Amino acid sequence: MTCVSTVEGVKTKTRIRRAAEGQWLNVAIVVVTAILFAVAWPTLQLTHQVSPPIQPFVAALATFPFLLIRSNPALAWAISAISALVIPRVFALQDGYDYPWQVVHILVMLALLAAVSMRAAIPVVGVAWISTVLLFLADTPGTNGRGWAVGLTAIVVFGLLIRWLVLSRRQLAQQEELSELERTRRTILEEKARIARDLHDVVAHHMSMVVVQAQSAPYRIAGMSDETRAEFESIGAAGRAALNEVRGLLGVLRSDGQVAEHAPQPGVKQISELLEGSRRAGIPVSWHVDGDPRHVSESVGLVMYRILQESLANTARHAAGAAVEVKIAYETPIASVSIVNGPPRRSLVSALTRHESTGGNGIIGMRERAQAVGGVLSTHLHDNGGFEVHAEFPVASA
Repeated sequence: MTCVSTVEGVKTKTRIRRAAEGQWLNVAIVVVTAILFAVAWPTLQLTHQVSPPIQPFVAALATFPFLLIRSNPALAWAISAISALVIPRVFALQDGYDYPWQVVHILVMLALLAAVSMRAAIPVVGVAWISTVLLFLADTPGTNGRGWAVGLTAIVVFGLLIRWLVLSRRQLAQQEELSELERTRRTILEEKARIARDLHDVVAHHMSMVVVQAQSAPYRIAGMSDETRAEFESIGAAGRAALNEVRGLLGVLRSDGQVAEHAPQPGVKQISELLEGSRRAGIPVSWHVDGDPRHVSESVGLVMYRILQESLANTARHAAGAAVEVKIAYETPIASVSIVNGPPRRSLVSALTRHESTGGNGIIGMRERAQAVGGVLSTHLHDNGGFEVHAEFPVASA
């Protein structure tokens, strides 16, 4: 969660920085356009025969397309090229001035052609290049058009080189990002595999020994009563069930996260098995079930199973020998589970608590599980020393 928050924070800062840079660039474009207009308007009377009331509009046609150089360079170039085609044919040149456009207008056209080369689609670049070359060949005096054609071609080639360089660097950055994500994913998988190995070494080994001892006890110990045999059989069954869940967890940890949803998970169908197994393990549990469990979603069923499992384990740990009453209601739209145990038998408590320790996180974990599917869990300590856990969930998880 911390890693995800850090990545999102870095992305947010990058977006803010780019937005700030874009705003400053827009301000710079406006300032440059204003400067160009301030130069074009007063000097227009030196290059073209334009009446004073029309001069600001002609100067605007020459300079204002520069405002679109960042947002839409192709449109800006089209406006500038059309105005360059129209202005020398509508307004006569002043004596002694040979070029059909102002110097400011030429600078704007060159800048827009470069921007089109770097940002527009390749067919648009071709049209802009050919059209600008033909325009200069047709209107520039003498043989200057040939030199301008070479210069315009160089500008287009230079713009395309910059375009491909930026594109290649962007692709390289994306590839490096993908490589970094893959390295992070590989690190996570290695850590999960290490945890799986530790779980296998620490938990699965000892649980296997418990199962083997419970199953072989009737053959190793002579004169065992039927009640004792049933007790060992119950211990073996509980151990096998725990091993199956540990194997499922190990399978999820060893996977790459793509098939975790296919790992077997208990649900409402396994609740009866859990209750029967608890009774065989010596917990005096009784239960009552109402409603149809088919309406309960898988996620809610898993949470109900885990809460019931944790509650029964807590009863065996903290209230050994106490009677347990379980009530389950698969109603619509709210399903509920209630586990009530009586006061513990002191003799069993003293015998068990010498070898039992707990971190005290069982209720917190149950409450978090319930909240994860939109449910509510409450607990209550009775006056006689008993304890109650009650949880309610929406049939379809929130």
